[in-house]
Amino acid sequence: MSVLAWIFAASFIGGVLSIFCVALFALNVRAHWISILVSYAIGALLGAVFLDILPEAIKLSPNSTTVSATVLFGILLFFTLEKVLIWRHCHHDECEVHEPHAQVAHDHGRSGAMVIVGDTFHNFIDGIIIAAAFLTDTHLGIVTSLAIIAHEIPQEVGDFAILLHSGYSKLRAFKMNLISSFATVVGGVLGYLTLQTMQAWTPSLLALAAASLIYVAVADLIPGLHKRTKLSDTVQQVVLIALGIGTVALMNSLITE
Repeated sequence: MSVLAWIFAASFIGGVLSIFCVALFALNVRAHWISILVSYAIGALLGAVFLDILPEAIKLSPNSTTVSATVLFGILLFFTLEKVLIWRHCHHDECEVHEPHAQVAHDHGRSGAMVIVGDTFHNFIDGIIIAAAFLTDTHLGIVTSLAIIAHEIPQEVGDFAILLHSGYSKLRAFKMNLISSFATVVGGVLGYLTLQTMQAWTPSLLALAAASLIYVAVADLIPGLHKRTKLSDTVQQVVLIALGIGTVALMNSLITE
């Protein structure tokens, strides 16, 4: 089996089949579980950013200040992108963002669109990492691919929750995540063909992915939790956020052992 075949197969399994595993759970989620999953998703997203994505970007970059600057640029970029999405959904002044007392069940897909952007970047980088591992050693490539699959499961659960929270139907949420997952295959093949060039881009792509996920968690999702002000709700939210972070930390500890 050629190296390219290994890379393609591993990228496909890591990027696509992990979606199906999560879908067995996520597509059967009841409506009242969505708010619970959103809290968990916040923890999983922040955990992935600060325990995995940013440390990897800093390790790969010759200048950590450049990584930080890219994250700041990314946050501004995704703020601007969200503004564009808001304008697209508004017609003149007839829009919920112009009505301070309006209560809506979801955000018309804005945070969902943002997390798809971030997840696509992340999946693309996963493909590059898989390619680099297989080009180094087949055994290392297999181990790396298994690690990526294990890491993707909690993240994809969070992504499903965010898409449902954003007003996507369960089927559409599945389709969007499935399409995004193909970025792993693209990253794997392009990583094989032009690895040296791709490695130079990796820190910046990781930093942009981190920026988008930070923005989704902090700007789009956390404000919604403040609408539930009961002490029991707050405790539940804190526990679930911590559980999301803990899941990523546990996955990382298992991978590095």
